[in-house]
Amino acid sequence: MMKRRQFLAAVGGSMVCWHSPNLLAMPIKRPKLVWVMLRGAMDSLHAVLPVADPSLMDHRRGLLKTVKGQATPLERGFALHPSLKTFAELYRQKQLLAVVATSSGANTRSHFRAQDIVESGYNQADADSGWLNRAVEAYQGESLAVAHSLPISLRGKHASQTWYPDHFMESSEDLYNRLKYLYDGDEQLLNSLINGLETQAQLGNMANDKRQQKFANLALSCGKLMQAENGPDCSMLELDGWDTHQRQVYRLDKQFTELDKGLAALRQGLGEQWDNTAVIIATEFGRTVAENGTGGTDHGTASALFLAGGAVRGGRVYGQWPGLKKAQLFEGRDLMPTSDNRQWISALLKQHWQLNDVQLNTVFPQISPMQINLIR
Repeated sequence: MMKRRQFLAAVGGSMVCWHSPNLLAMPIKRPKLVWVMLRGAMDSLHAVLPVADPSLMDHRRGLLKTVKGQATPLERGFALHPSLKTFAELYRQKQLLAVVATSSGANTRSHFRAQDIVESGYNQADADSGWLNRAVEAYQGESLAVAHSLPISLRGKHASQTWYPDHFMESSEDLYNRLKYLYDGDEQLLNSLINGLETQAQLGNMANDKRQQKFANLALSCGKLMQAENGPDCSMLELDGWDTHQRQVYRLDKQFTELDKGLAALRQGLGEQWDNTAVIIATEFGRTVAENGTGGTDHGTASALFLAGGAVRGGRVYGQWPGLKKAQLFEGRDLMPTSDNRQWISALLKQHWQLNDVQLNTVFPQISPMQINLIR
C-alpha cells in the first residue's frame, strides 16, 4: 500500500515534474529553442514537393495526382503540401525555411535505431547523452520535455524537466489549501505543490482538457510555459504517426494538418516570445522515392528539415538537390542525402545561442556547421 507521504507527493507533483530548482531565475529575453521530433519517418517528397523535377511524376503519379496542383509554390521549383497552411504563411512572412535532401546522420532504416541516433547526435547512439542536453549545458540554460518521461534528446549531465497533462479529476481550492497546510513542515513537498499550482495557472487548467493529448494542445501548453517569466530556454515536443506504408495520401493529409495546427498553437502560446524563438522540425529518415503497391512508401534515407520562428531568417529553400532520376537515387531507391541535419542545427546553435566551435564540438563531434545565415 502506498504510504501517505508518497501519495501526497504524487498529488503535488502530478501537474508538473520540475527536476531543476534554477528554472525560476531565467530572464525572459534569452533566445528560445524548440525541438520537434517527428517519429516514424516523414515523407519529405510529400511535404516539400520537388515539382520542377521531371522525374517526380514517374515515381509518384498515384500519390501526387490530388496534391500537386494545390501545393503552395516555394522558391527553386519546390512546393509545400496544401495542408501545411501555417507553414506557408510563415514562409511568406520569412519566418520559415526548408532544407531538402538532408540526412539525419543515421545509417539505418530501423525506426528505433535511427531515432536513438538522431536524439543522441552521435554517429552511434548513446541513450544516456542527448544532443539537446549537451547544447543546453553549453548554453547554461534550462530545458523542458513535453513528455511522460525524459527523451534521449534531453538526457545527460545537465538537469532537465518534464511536463505532461495529468489524468486526475479537477481538484478544489479547499484541497490545495489543505495540502499546503499538510506540507508546511516539508519544504520539498511544499515547493513541489506550489510549482505545480503555478504551472496549472499558467496553462489555464488546460491539463484537464479532454483533448489534452492532441499535439496542438501540447504545443500551446509548451509555448505558454516557455513565454512565462520563469520559462525554460528550450523545449522538446514529439509527434508520431509518420510511418505511411499504406494510404499515404489520406494519412499525411491528417498528419500535416495536425503538425500545422501544432506549430500555430506553439506560436500562439509563445506570444511575444515567438519573435525570439527558433523551432527545429526533423524526422529520423525519409521514405522511398517510388510509391509501393499499397498507396504508400517504405523506409528511405534523405528527408527534409524545417526551421521556423520569429528569430529565423526564412522564406528560403536550402539544400543541394540531387535529382530523382534512377541513376541519381541512393541505392537505386531513395532520395540521395547531400547534407546532414547536424550541420544545419549546429549553424543554428552557433548563431542563435552563440555557442563557440569548442562547445559545438561537444554537441555534434566532428560536424562542421553550415556557413549560411539562418538567424535574423
